[in-house]
Amino acid sequence: MFTIAILVIAAIIVLFFITSYNRLVVLRNRIRNAWSQIDVQLRRRYDLIPNLVETVKGYAAHEKETFEMVTKARAQMASAKTVGEQAEAQNAITGALRSLFAVAEAYPELKANQNFLMLQEELSGTESKIAYARQFYNDTVMRYNNSLQVFPTNLIAGMFGFTAEDFFEIEEAAREPVKVKF
Repeated sequence: MFTIAILVIAAIIVLFFITSYNRLVVLRNRIRNAWSQIDVQLRRRYDLIPNLVETVKGYAAHEKETFEMVTKARAQMASAKTVGEQAEAQNAITGALRSLFAVAEAYPELKANQNFLMLQEELSGTESKIAYARQFYNDTVMRYNNSLQVFPTNLIAGMFGFTAEDFFEIEEAAREPVKVKF
C-alpha cells in the first residue's frame, strides 16, 4: 500500500514536470510564431514604401530630406536582428512615413492621385495588421514570462534554460500626449 502511494506521488510529480515543460515549449513557440507574423507584416510595409516614395517624388521632387529619411529608416529596418533593434527600426519608419504623409498634404494633386490613394490605403491596412501582430506578440510574451516567474514552474524553467523574452516596445516620443494646434 505504501509503495503504491509513493508510485502515485512519483507519477504525479513526473506528470507535472512533463506538463509544465510542454507548456513552456508551446508558449515559446507561440512567441516565435507571433514574431514571424510581425515580420510578415513588416516585410509587406517594407515592400510598399518604395512605391509610395516614388509616387510622392513625382509631385514633390524638392523634398529630398524627407526621401532620404525614409530610405535611411528602411535600410535600418533591413539590418535589424533583435526585437529591440526591430522596434527601434519600426519607430524610425513610422516617423519617416509621418513626414512623407505631411509632405503629401502640401500637394492637393498628389492627394487626389489614385495610385497614391491606393498605396496609402494599403499601407494603412498594413499598419493596422502590424499593430494587431505586435499586441498578440506582447500578450504571448507576457503569458510566457509570467509562466517563467511563477512557482513551481520557475523551477522547471530554470532547470531547462528557458529565459524571458523582450516585449516589442514603442519609442518614448510616441508616449507623449499629442499636441493639436488650430
